[in-house]
Amino acid sequence: MSIEVRVPTLGESVTEATVATWFKKPGDTVAIDEMLCELETDKVTVEVPSPAAGTLGDIVAAEGETVGVNALLATLTEGTSAAPAKAKAEAPGKAAAAPEGKAVTVMVPTLGESVTEATVSTWFKKVGDTVAQDEMLCELETDKVSVEVPAPAAGVLTEILAPEGTTVEASGKLGVIGGASAAAAAPAPTAAAAPAAAATSKDIENAPAAQKLMAEKGLTPAQVQGTGRDGRIMKEDVMKAASSPAPVAAAPAPMASAQRAPSPAEDAAREERVKMTRLRQTIARRLKDAQNTAAMLTTYNEVDMTGVMDLRNEYKDLFEKKHGARLGFMSFFTKACVHALREVPEVNAEIDGTDIVYKNFVHMGIAAGTPQGLVVPVIRDADQKSFADLEKEIAEKGRRARDGKLSMAEMQGGTFTISNGGVYGSLMSSPILNPPQSGILGMHKIQDRPMVVAGQIVIRPMMYLALSYDHRVVDGKGAVTFLVRVKEALEDPRRLLMDL
Repeated sequence: MSIEVRVPTLGESVTEATVATWFKKPGDTVAIDEMLCELETDKVTVEVPSPAAGTLGDIVAAEGETVGVNALLATLTEGTSAAPAKAKAEAPGKAAAAPEGKAVTVMVPTLGESVTEATVSTWFKKVGDTVAQDEMLCELETDKVSVEVPAPAAGVLTEILAPEGTTVEASGKLGVIGGASAAAAAPAPTAAAAPAAAATSKDIENAPAAQKLMAEKGLTPAQVQGTGRDGRIMKEDVMKAASSPAPVAAAPAPMASAQRAPSPAEDAAREERVKMTRLRQTIARRLKDAQNTAAMLTTYNEVDMTGVMDLRNEYKDLFEKKHGARLGFMSFFTKACVHALREVPEVNAEIDGTDIVYKNFVHMGIAAGTPQGLVVPVIRDADQKSFADLEKEIAEKGRRARDGKLSMAEMQGGTFTISNGGVYGSLMSSPILNPPQSGILGMHKIQDRPMVVAGQIVIRPMMYLALSYDHRVVDGKGAVTFLVRVKEALEDPRRLLMDL
C-alpha cells in the first residue's frame, strides 16, 4: 500500500518552506515516526516523521526545493518487503546527460508564492568544471529562505550567466551546461569512491541553514565538524563550533624596526567583507521602517529590586517544589506590566489607519536571544495567568526558541513586549518598538548602588527601566505613569495582590 508523505501545517500565515535535509534515501526502510526530512521556514525548523513503517519510495521534493503546505514530499510503501523505489536507486551510473553538442540552460527554480527575485549567494562550481546530474551548482537567497540549484543534466559548466551577488528574477537564467562525451558517460561514484567524493563536495552538501549560519559567524566548513548523514554539516554543528573558544594565536615576534602607520591598502588586506544574508537585510529594513513610521520616544526610571529579590529568596524553594518551575524575575515584570497596562490602556493599543485599536487583553511578547537572532515568543492572555503559569510558559518557549522549534503562530499577535538586555550586562538602552505595538519595556542589569533611604545612604540593588513608546498614541503623561506603576509594583510586590 502506497502512502503519501506531505508537508505538515507550518503555522499561522506561513505558506511555504524549503526542504533542508533528507535523512533517508529511496529504498531505505523506515520505522513509524522516524524522521524522514527537515523543512525550514524563515524562523523555525520543522521535522517530518514517517506516517507509517515501510520503505521510502520516490522523493518528489528534493533538498533545496520550496514547497507549500500539504505539498507532496515523497511516497512510502507500507511494509518492509517492498522493493526500492525506481528513482535514482534503480540505475546508478545512468544519470541523464546533456545531449552531445547541445547545451542545457540552468534556470532559476520556483521561489515560492509572492517571491519574484533572489540573489545569487554562492557558486559551488566554476566554468569548465564537470558536473553530475542533481549535483549542486549554486545557492540563491530570498528574503526568507535559501534555495539550492541542482544541475539539470550531467556535462560541463560552460558559462555562468549570473555571477555571485547578482539579483535574478524567477525563471531567469543562471548558467549553461554543455554536453561532453566524457562527462555524459561518467558513471556515478562507486561506494569505494564515496568517501573521496564526500570530502571534495562536502561544502555543497551541507544544510542550507548551516551555510547561512556559517556565513553569519564567519566560519568555514573546515572549522565545523559535521554530524549529519555522510558528514553533512547541520545547523547545530555550526552553533556548537561558534560557541567553542577560538584557539589563541601565537604572539607575533617583535618588529626589528620601528612600527609605521599601515597604508589603506594594507588595512584592506586584513579586513574581511561578508555579504549580508537576505534575512539580515530584511531585519535591518524592518527595524528602520519601525523608526521611520512611529513617533518613537523613550522615557526612563529606576527600580529598587530589594522587595522582589527578598520575596523570591523567601519562596523560591517552596514555589519550585509545588509548581515544578523556578521562580524568576520575568513573572514579576510581566505581572507589573499587566497591572500598569490596565491603568494606561493606550500603551497596549495600536494604530490601524486613522483608528486606534485598544486591546482588552494582554498578549505579552518576551524577547529571547538565539543563535539565529532575536525572536519574540508571545505569552497569550498573560493577564489571566498566575505566576506559576507564566514562569512555566516563559521557560518552555524560551527553550524552544533557542532550539529553533517555535512556530510562526507562537511569535505573532503580541500587544506589548518586554526585552531583557540585562542578561547580557546592559546597564541602559533604548529598545526599538515591535510594530504595530505601541510600547516595549527594556529591563537592564541589576547593580548595587548607593541610595538615600529615609535620610540614610544605603546600598540597594537597582535596575534602570526604559519604556519606548509611539508618541502618536501615547502621551508623555501616560508613558511616565505606566513606568511609575511598574516601579511601584516591583518595589512593593504586595501591591499586585491588592491590585493597587
